[in-house]
Amino acid sequence: MQITIGNAPIFVHTEGQGEPALLLHGVPDSADIWLPLIERIKHQYTCYAPDLPGMYRSGRPDHYRFDLEHYADYVDELVSRLQLETPLTLIVHDWGGIFGMLWACKYPHKVKRIIGGDFPFSHLYRWHEWATIWQTPVLGELSMLLMNWWIFRWELRRASRRLSEADIRRTYAGRVTRWQARWTVLKMYRSARSERFTHWTSKQAALAEQVPIDLIWGADDPHVPTHQAYLMHPRSVTIVPDCGHWVPQEAPEVYAEKILMPDSAST
Repeated sequence: MQITIGNAPIFVHTEGQGEPALLLHGVPDSADIWLPLIERIKHQYTCYAPDLPGMYRSGRPDHYRFDLEHYADYVDELVSRLQLETPLTLIVHDWGGIFGMLWACKYPHKVKRIIGGDFPFSHLYRWHEWATIWQTPVLGELSMLLMNWWIFRWELRRASRRLSEADIRRTYAGRVTRWQARWTVLKMYRSARSERFTHWTSKQAALAEQVPIDLIWGADDPHVPTHQAYLMHPRSVTIVPDCGHWVPQEAPEVYAEKILMPDSAST
């Protein structure tokens, strides 16, 4: 389905039955990253998986601002436009984790539980090398201009050895090839320097006392080390062996098992 926010088309994959679950993807992905997981949980959840603003099938709203506070409000507007019943289950990965956690910190009463991983949410985090390049003026623009299939394939293969060639090609086609997506990524990373999370640290600690947070992390994630998971005061952390950064694609069954587990048993 497609909705409109700020005169921009926002694509939302909707599938399933039961209580609502909002699934937020990261960079350089789209809602499609969640399809293997949705297939496993759609009998119990109505899944809403949007493409983030400026990514793949979604445009960028007129009023859209690249700052952490606005990311929280954007997710809230998305939930409102979709008329989702809250509190809902929030499933996140990579940048979707940042968007989702910001929203949950600001609107904790709208979140039933959070499941996901492989994202930073701390002023103590030091961004990986590609992020550092993208946060640097001129160098970031040059890297985006020079990005091609071979560089992209090498980087994703390094970050997640279990990704198939087909997975990588699907991620590249239409997502990384669109210039709007490349410039959106630059602005996102420049809005999220580590020190800007300082304001959110106490909010996130308070959130963890109200909302159960179950994190799933690739043991071999080179972008966000596993110790970052424990800084978010989670109820549980599942470290997935032989997985890198893209656990939702490498091991969707691990996500499904945690999501379908009775909430009281998710320890």
